[in-house]
Amino acid sequence: MVCLGNICRSPLAEGILRSKIPDNTFLVDSAGTANYHVGKTPDKRSVAIAKKHGLDISHLKGRQFGVADFDTFDLIYVMDESNFKNVIALARNDEDIAKVTFILNEIYPNLNYNVPDPYYGGDEGFETIYNMLNEACDNIVKKLNP
Repeated sequence: MVCLGNICRSPLAEGILRSKIPDNTFLVDSAGTANYHVGKTPDKRSVAIAKKHGLDISHLKGRQFGVADFDTFDLIYVMDESNFKNVIALARNDEDIAKVTFILNEIYPNLNYNVPDPYYGGDEGFETIYNMLNEACDNIVKKLNP
């Protein structure tokens, strides 16, 4: 799960997906394309919305997406077009590129919709993105466990 700073959307997506799959079945992680928040915990509003839905993401720490992530992960979900461009710029080959997709393509195939960045908005934006990510993660789980 990749967003810009790894404190709002991607840690929330990580927490949601982790909650839907059995422990140790799949490696789920999140990262940011920028290094603004490396080592920091998620935004308090992401933590609060996760908690409201029974999830604890307060222990997650921000990290920056790197080339090695292409080797570690089979699927790389980005939150928006900017994240997509930044991740693709690090790709070494077509195999790396094929791993990257917009997370909302799991709801709206091939439309490349963005998950809005709620950082500068109010609390209601976090509820909106939670709902989007929750639905996308439900569809991811269906694909992983046919």
